[in-house]
Amino acid sequence: MHEQLGGFMAGLRMLIVFVAAEVAFLALSVVTLIWYAPADPATVEEGQLPDSGLLVLLIVPPVGGALVAIACTSLFGAGPRTGRSRRELAVRSGLRSAGLGAAIGLAGLLVTIPAAIVWANWVGGDQATSAVGEAFADRQMPTAAAVTVFLVVWLVAPAAEEVLFRGALWRSLEHWRLNRWVVFAVTSVLFSLAHLELLRTPLLLVLSIPVGLARMFTGSLIGAIVAHQVNNLLPALGLLLALTGNVPQT
Repeated sequence: MHEQLGGFMAGLRMLIVFVAAEVAFLALSVVTLIWYAPADPATVEEGQLPDSGLLVLLIVPPVGGALVAIACTSLFGAGPRTGRSRRELAVRSGLRSAGLGAAIGLAGLLVTIPAAIVWANWVGGDQATSAVGEAFADRQMPTAAAVTVFLVVWLVAPAAEEVLFRGALWRSLEHWRLNRWVVFAVTSVLFSLAHLELLRTPLLLVLSIPVGLARMFTGSLIGAIVAHQVNNLLPALGLLLALTGNVPQT
């Protein structure tokens, strides 16, 4: 009984860590929008934030949310304080985890690329874009800024998102001793909903499948991060080419 209560409380604490990180993400997004908003609020709705504001909005909220998750896990996670964040968030380094995550991510492209094509045909070309793609639409940036966007979309954003979903949230459900497929399903659904992009929710759910499988089969957050980064490489590359004027934006 005592062990069950301990597991429940540990899971509850990690769930609170996840919620706190999500709140931090949203708060940082709002602060950034307010800080960079021009005098006319209508221009924000038209996507007229300056390039610097878009870069800050792309980088600061996800990184800030991940840092909050790591710090709160260190303070409130279960087990000995030493190494708590790494243990609770399953940060198990190693070439095996990274390699298997990359393999699952690459295999997942065989599903996610056709799914993206089907989804684009379903919603129509004018709607077939992500929030990030829409924010940077019809813009060109200096090479350094465009490369920064590419690296954040490819490497940084996936790592930050995975700390929350396949790190804190996954661990919370593990503490509650849920079946691993239930953990996989719950984290995948919440990941797709958390982006607040109604039209893209079905596609995001499909895209999250290889990432969740990588987390499950490697037992490591590193595997999920690498699988997510593999998934983001092509969209990030397309954004880089568009921002540098090497391909037309749609």
